[in-house]
Amino acid sequence: MKVIDTKFKGLKIIQQIKHGDGRGNLRETFVKKIIKWDKLIFDYATTSKKNVLRGFHFQSKFLQAKFVSVLRGKILDCVIDLRKKSKTFGKSFKIVLSDNNCKSLYIPEGFAHAYYSFSNLNIIYYKLSNYYHPEFEDGILWNDNSFKIKWPNKKPLVSKKDKKLKTFLTFKKIYKGL
Repeated sequence: MKVIDTKFKGLKIIQQIKHGDGRGNLRETFVKKIIKWDKLIFDYATTSKKNVLRGFHFQSKFLQAKFVSVLRGKILDCVIDLRKKSKTFGKSFKIVLSDNNCKSLYIPEGFAHAYYSFSNLNIIYYKLSNYYHPEFEDGILWNDNSFKIKWPNKKPLVSKKDKKLKTFLTFKKIYKGL
């Protein structure tokens, strides 16, 4: 397992190793003595079909750091830095995570998170630093022109709730930053 820093403070790519034989494979997804910079306390998994786009999500209180791994499938994982004192405030970062490339992404507190699903079945596993508090859940529109993110599909499957998320301009007016 190798940790790779990005240009965003605290945002890290984790290159994992997969061992396999005729029966299947084994992949170490999390090793505390290597990934020791945060206290991750809550796990969950999501499944998404092909062409699904989720996000950009964040919690305005009880901020969450996220460790994201793809156990099956392939996603385009994207984040936006919402930390008001960060040099990369308002900038986005994207990476392909898949069961084949064995990469995971550690996202520190203060980022909005979204992903697009390429495969027919995608299983995404999360470890988080804080519990889910739906009363503080919020987000930014996936196709906000402020970020110029080139998504793989111009008409992905997006939930009704995510279609109603705020623009980045509105986020800045309400929160100023996280």
